[in-house]
Amino acid sequence: MPQANISDAVTQTARKVYEYMLLDHTGKWGMDFHNWDWVPGVGAIAILEYYENTKQKEVMDTLLQWTHANLHKAEQAKVINSMAPFAIFPALYRHTQDHRYLEISERIGDWMLYAAPRTREGAFEHTVTENASFPEQVWADTIFMAVLFLARLGRLTGKRVYAVEAIHQLMLHLTLLQDKDTGVLFHGWNCLEGNHMSAARWTRANAWVAVGVPMILAEQDGLTPVPPELLEKYRNLMQGLIHFQKADGLWATVMDQPGFYLETSGSAGIACGIVKAVRQNLLDPSFLKSAYRTREAVLNKITLEGEVMGVSGGTPVMPSIEAYQSIPCYPTLYGQGLVLMLLSEQWPDAAYS
Repeated sequence: MPQANISDAVTQTARKVYEYMLLDHTGKWGMDFHNWDWVPGVGAIAILEYYENTKQKEVMDTLLQWTHANLHKAEQAKVINSMAPFAIFPALYRHTQDHRYLEISERIGDWMLYAAPRTREGAFEHTVTENASFPEQVWADTIFMAVLFLARLGRLTGKRVYAVEAIHQLMLHLTLLQDKDTGVLFHGWNCLEGNHMSAARWTRANAWVAVGVPMILAEQDGLTPVPPELLEKYRNLMQGLIHFQKADGLWATVMDQPGFYLETSGSAGIACGIVKAVRQNLLDPSFLKSAYRTREAVLNKITLEGEVMGVSGGTPVMPSIEAYQSIPCYPTLYGQGLVLMLLSEQWPDAAYS
């Protein structure tokens, strides 16, 4: 099939995925956009990515309308996992010059720097809005949910303190979570016990970092040096992920468990990270073959209505590796979002050479 036809099909499917996110999903935890937490936050970040790649005014209008309708809920949920929606604020400020976006961003950024709970190592403790407590725990999810915002705030304001903290958090999370044997990441680290708890190499945890690192590094803009060790850790992560990719292009929900179900959102996030990293010269273009296989597999997981199938539900660090297999699959904004990011990504020319 000619590449132009493939691109047209991908573009049309991305539009369906986006439109499905905007339907009335009231009362459905995974799809209800009208909240202020990580789930709609990932959806909003993805829609911003979609806007940046398409420049469709109505997409930006959607984000502005959503923010105006839901911002009042933000003060009720000042925890690390609910920082995700703020990652779109720097772009909204640039687009509108509305100083409320800047003022709120700096207030939230300062809360993260000076008041957000931290572990004994200095990493952001993964606090959540749900009625649950994870004291002294570090989760890979935090990179996308909170550190991305800090990096974008640093670039917006030119204040080095935000950029420095973003790089510091990246190094801490990679150091604490990376498996030295395989290069991939464990889901979490317990600072009190000094272990990785169930020690699951959970695919979506790896996806948050795989795509989050190039997004964060793209915001540095010379504000602070990026340690060579950080780049080395990231490349080891991505090389390790390729090792666990299945023949059809996806990853199992726990990647080193061959009998576990294949999971769409984590797979899409990893592939999107590859494309971004290659474009930023963080990875060799040969990685794009893996990402292309994932994109083809992901396209087969999308219904005619734009619903992304095969997305595992909300997942804390589970008590055992086997317990990850019990997480049910259903549509979610983060699943739709990671797939939307992948399908709307601008691929380097090397992808088709």
